[in-house]
Amino acid sequence: MKLFECIVNDKTVKTLANPGIVLLDFLRQNEHLLGTKEGCREGDCGACTVLVGEVHGTDVRYRSVNSCLLPLEDVRGKHIVTIEGVNQPKGLNPIQQAFVDDGGTQCGFCTPGFILSLTGYCLNNSKWNPSEAIQAVNGNICRCTGHPPIKKAIQHFVEQLNDHAENSGTPLSRLIAQKILPEYFLSIHARLREISIAPLTDVQIEGKHTIVVSGGTDLYVQKAFSMHAETAKNISSWQQNIPITEDEHAITIPGTTTVEEFRLSPVIARYFPQLKKQLELFGSLPIRHRATIAGNIVNASPIGDMTSLLMALNADLTLRDAGSSREIPLRQFYKGYKQIDKKYSELIESVSFPRPKSATRLSYEKVSRRQYLDIASVNTTMVFELTDNGMAHCGISAGGVAPVPLFLAKTSEYLNGKIVNGDMLKEALRIAQTEISPISDARGSAEYKRLLLRQLIAAHFMKYFPGVVMKGSLI
Repeated sequence: MKLFECIVNDKTVKTLANPGIVLLDFLRQNEHLLGTKEGCREGDCGACTVLVGEVHGTDVRYRSVNSCLLPLEDVRGKHIVTIEGVNQPKGLNPIQQAFVDDGGTQCGFCTPGFILSLTGYCLNNSKWNPSEAIQAVNGNICRCTGHPPIKKAIQHFVEQLNDHAENSGTPLSRLIAQKILPEYFLSIHARLREISIAPLTDVQIEGKHTIVVSGGTDLYVQKAFSMHAETAKNISSWQQNIPITEDEHAITIPGTTTVEEFRLSPVIARYFPQLKKQLELFGSLPIRHRATIAGNIVNASPIGDMTSLLMALNADLTLRDAGSSREIPLRQFYKGYKQIDKKYSELIESVSFPRPKSATRLSYEKVSRRQYLDIASVNTTMVFELTDNGMAHCGISAGGVAPVPLFLAKTSEYLNGKIVNGDMLKEALRIAQTEISPISDARGSAEYKRLLLRQLIAAHFMKYFPGVVMKGSLI
């Protein structure tokens, strides 16, 4: 094994530890930092949350992540912050004190994750808002205190933070001045520069048993206790810092783009501003910080949220294999349950879809057992060009209603060029039912999923044609 180097809190760490283990195990077993807790090992509870910082120009950018799903190799040359790393030499820091003052902790098992998530929010924003700060801890669950005292503590802390006299400079300098972060944070940028690892410029898969890890948010749930024994190649640094781009024909997304990068992309916001809010349904912030576009597609889940969006947008995939590449429409990528048109050695280099026109509209709908942070029972996306009381170039996708992510080809073809009215919608809903084949499972019965799809497609139309399609016409 190769020597591994990173910074953990204020300590430069050099180790020969297996790069395939998850960061959580390394922190607890190798570094004996027991403040990072092991809870669900599935990225749901947030007890293992840490901050990961990496150099971006003259700054170090930090993201909250679930250390139980993060392969150690992916923190090479980065700064890892645990709860021990935000402690002050004497006494509690202001975030910790706020949790004590407002009764935001009882057993304390989940508290380090809340503290780190809130610290990450403060580092990544120059203006601090109580409601946004509360939203930043949506990946953290408390089972004994109850969330109201935690929300109260966060609100009081943010209000005090904004009222503080030391309120100028970068977020980092302000947090250090207010004793929220220790002073050693000022040296991290220079120290990371000394050990930074050059990003991969190409990736070649060698051997039939190599497992490619991009985000790992699903893979490390499926194979939680065996990945350390696998031959894995982590590609999160491939295409590092390459943004989403557009030209006169298409919008192009690098395969390793995370869901959060997609959600916050100014290019995506220019055409579909509503997605910034809607994609909060994808998962918690730590999951969105890791999950990638290509990973969501290759995972081949019938209910993949990003797959639903991109399929309706008529996206194409560029697959790369040892210097050669080919393109394939996403709508043709799935051949059966968990079966995809991809060679073992191919990677999704990028995803592109036609540049939206001024008349292009997008509607995304999802229903899950929990409204937020949960896998869909059914999701659906509709993209079309708005005409005079009608639609053209319509595409509707649906997830959770077939063995594969499904493009509703017959329904889409029927809708093209139609004037929108109640009778047209009823016929579209009827055609959609002939294209799907849902099964009963833990997320709902087949009959329930059929009803959900019907209602969600109707919601697409009620969103853009509220005066034409009335609730009464659907009964």
